[in-house]
Order: sequence, then C-alpha cells, then structure tokens
Amino acid sequence: MTKTILMLAALLVPAPLLGQTVLVVITGIGGEAQYADRFHTWAATLMDAATDRYGLPDSNVVYLAADPERDPSRTTARSTRENIQATLSRLAATTPADDLVFIVVIGHGSYRNGVSKINLPGPDMTATEFAVALDAFGDRPIVFANLSSASGEFVKTLSAPNRTIITATRSGMERNQSVFGQFFVAAFVGDEADADNDERLSVLEAFSYARSEVSRAYDEDKTLLSEHAVLDDNGDGTGSAEPGLDAEDGALAATFLLTGATTTTIAGAASDDPELARLYTEKGGLEQAIAELRRRKASLEKDEYEDQLEELLVDLALTNRAIRGREGS
Repeated sequence: MTKTILMLAALLVPAPLLGQTVLVVITGIGGEAQYADRFHTWAATLMDAATDRYGLPDSNVVYLAADPERDPSRTTARSTRENIQATLSRLAATTPADDLVFIVVIGHGSYRNGVSKINLPGPDMTATEFAVALDAFGDRPIVFANLSSASGEFVKTLSAPNRTIITATRSGMERNQSVFGQFFVAAFVGDEADADNDERLSVLEAFSYARSEVSRAYDEDKTLLSEHAVLDDNGDGTGSAEPGLDAEDGALAATFLLTGATTTTIAGAASDDPELARLYTEKGGLEQAIAELRRRKASLEKDEYEDQLEELLVDLALTNRAIRGREGS
C-alpha cells in the first residue's frame, strides 16, 4: 500500500460516537424592554425545540437568565459571570466525555480596547474568561454560538480542536443589534433549514440557513448589511462566512446535532436494513475522516492534502448515492 492509502485507512476509522447533548442557554441584559423580550423569546424557542422536537430531557437543558423571574420554572440561575463560570465548571466535571456541550449566548456584546464581552447582570464576562471556562472541557466536543452584537472576536479566542464556534458578526466592530440569532433559533423549529432533506438538522445547516435569512431580511428592508456571521470548526481561529464540506470550515459542524449524535449515527440506528445501516456507518466514518483531515491540513503538503480530500469526497458521494438507491429515493 502506498503512503497515501495507509493514511487514508487510518483516517477512515470511525471516530467515537457522541452521546447526549447538554444545552446551555445564556441570556444577557437587554437594557430596553424590547430587547429583553426578544432575548427571552429566542431562548425559550430554542429550549422548547430542544425538548419537544429533538427529545432532550429537561435535565439536559440549563438556562441562565438575566431575569430569572420571567421564567422561574425553567431558569437554573441568574446569568451572572460567577454563575456562568460555576455552571460550566460543574458540567466539565460531571458530564460524560462523549456528550456534546452546546452553549448559546444571547444578548448585547461589546468590544473596546481589544476586549470582547457579553453584557450580563453585574460584571460582564469576557471572551478570555469564556475561553478559560471551556478549557476545563479539554478536547471534548463543544458548540459555542455567540448570537450577540460585536461577537466576532470570540472566534480567535475560543477556537480549538473539536469545537465549532459561531458568532453573529465577523468582528467586534459590527456593533448594531444583530438579527442572526432570530434565524439561527428558527432553524431548529421548522424544516426549511434541512438543506439535504434527511430530516436531521446539523449545526452547519442551521448556520447556513440563518446567514441566508439575514441577507434576505436586509434586502427586503433595503438596508446595508451590517452583520456578517462566521463559523470556525478547524481550530485555526479564523471564521468562514460560507462554511461547507468542501470549504475551510464546516466539516465538523456538519456532524454535530442538537441531539448530540451525528446525523448518520441516528439514521443508521433507525434502520432495520443491515446493508443500509452499514452504509450509514460508512458515511459517518467518511464524514469524521474529512473533519479530521481538515484539522490536519496545516501539517500536510498542499498536493497531499488535496489528493486525500478528493478521494474522501468521492467516496462520500458514492456512499450517499448507494444510500439513496437503497432507500429508493
């Protein structure tokens, strides 16, 4: 076997499957009543989708709210910096290593003198402080979505292997109130964001849908686009505006679901056809191999990387075609 084939064989070993998802929703202070209402609505909508549509148990949903009295039965604690740090520390120590920790921050952000923050009751929390809290999870899978204004600088601070970082803006200078969060949350409610119509919604699909809807909303209002969401999942600290399986970012986000397990894991487990289950397992291995290859891109020669990526993408396309044929679609 050639060196390339040997490396491909190693890459194609399926990665460990994810367990459950722990969803942590954090709302910051709204300032004006309209923003406080909006932030709570987004948070409540996402949590309802997580439990009612995607089957997360209530015990796997943590809500840290700026105003606990608004929804006391569901609120875990007030969203102070200390409570956020304590909650993330507890989860790092108690959640299984294969659980996906899905953190969503909703509110007003700020960026001054090189420091990015989310506005909270009491002292604000900086991107650096969030990074310290996330480091306690090690290399475990994490999705961190900051749906706030001026959130772009969180990407370079939080970026790391096995993490998908999403921000509503591409820099800290985009300070106008963002609407990206509205559409990111909406992606998990309906079926429109399911681009490949497989009845499962990946984080990549949710991001792509929200970004497209933001652009459409600004066009309809005939206003200049003042927010540009980005996604980073290859650990290089640079977000992509148009992530995808064949882009710099997106391969890892395509394997993360709000339910935790990869899309192919769920489909394979649901099938009573052994051959179809095998194909879905193969697809999952290929998707994970592509994500791993992208994380290793910097350590490979350009031609070697592109050759390996091309072969994996061809194999994935052939496997998808076999799945469609087996399913009769």
